[in-house]
Amino acid sequence: MASNSLGIDKTPRDTRVVVAMSGGVDSSVTAALLKEQGYDVVGITLQLYDHGAAIGKAGSCCAGQDIRDARQVAERLGIPHYVLDYESRFRNDVMEAFADSYLRGETPVPCIACNRTVKFRDLLRTARELGAEALATGHYVRRVMGEAGPELHRGADPARDQSYFLFGTTGEQLAFLRFPLGHLSKAETRAIAERFDLDVAEKPDSQDICFVPNRDYAAVVQKLRPEANDPGEIVDMSGRVLGRHEGIVRFTVGQRRGLAIGERSGTNNEPLFVVRLEPETRRVIVGPRSALGRNEIMLDDVNWLGPDFDGSLPVQARVRSSQSLRPATVSRNGSQVAVRFAEPEIGVSPGQACVIYDVEKGERVLGGGFIRRWA
Repeated sequence: MASNSLGIDKTPRDTRVVVAMSGGVDSSVTAALLKEQGYDVVGITLQLYDHGAAIGKAGSCCAGQDIRDARQVAERLGIPHYVLDYESRFRNDVMEAFADSYLRGETPVPCIACNRTVKFRDLLRTARELGAEALATGHYVRRVMGEAGPELHRGADPARDQSYFLFGTTGEQLAFLRFPLGHLSKAETRAIAERFDLDVAEKPDSQDICFVPNRDYAAVVQKLRPEANDPGEIVDMSGRVLGRHEGIVRFTVGQRRGLAIGERSGTNNEPLFVVRLEPETRRVIVGPRSALGRNEIMLDDVNWLGPDFDGSLPVQARVRSSQSLRPATVSRNGSQVAVRFAEPEIGVSPGQACVIYDVEKGERVLGGGFIRRWA
């Protein structure tokens, strides 16, 4: 029997696919397309953190309205739909880790933690228990079959590519996952939603982290970790005290705004940026923009999807999701990976992810990890 469109040796009607339905247009179109192709589609929505419903805020990905939207789409498509309560898992694996990371003076990326744990670990396990052959999501990435098995590639639309947030996907998970929207643009996805007459066709994208209303990270961390309010000093790179702050959680490397610094004497009054955080002493170290450049970083908690290599490997890399790819080389040191940039990278913060792509086209995700703190 020839493989179906998902690369599975079964007819679509004999192939059960679980779709992670967030209530947004992307996952709704994913479910609609698979249902249209004749697959046995089951929709699952995760109840993670209902802050949006609690404060009446629209556009929060885990709010009650989104669950209702997902249910309505499932009813329109005629597919079964389940809501799973993953709040305790989400709090332990994502929110608590988010707060602890900020207390360590890092800049966490909670969407990566959510994909690695709650979604691609726990939900994938549930999909298997339901007898599914695959778990499909609305992410804008591509799963490409290579010589050694499935590879993770950037989405075809650079403006929508979400590969940065999925670098932690393991090879075993990638074998089970499918991304039907990876070849589409957002405009094409919305057009498909209109063709299916889905109410979510024009629904705005969520701009915030679901448990961080109004992008007020400090308030969330302070609620989870009250000690995050401990005040401290703002000092320059020579140790001179320039001001005071009300908690290092309010700062991240590269930040310029919000520095409570009074007038400085002398003629050197160039803008100052946060260049380092010292959680042990509660000090915020500031300096000129030139002090932000880093030629090399070390990565911990590395997930490697590319081929094995010896010595160093020329690659392209990025340390922020919206950043263009940068030429670099990577080398291994035990469980760690060192990334050396061709030119100094500005504003690199511990806790951020660095994602590594192939050097030729910068399309295949070779791996990535989290930037380690430096002295």
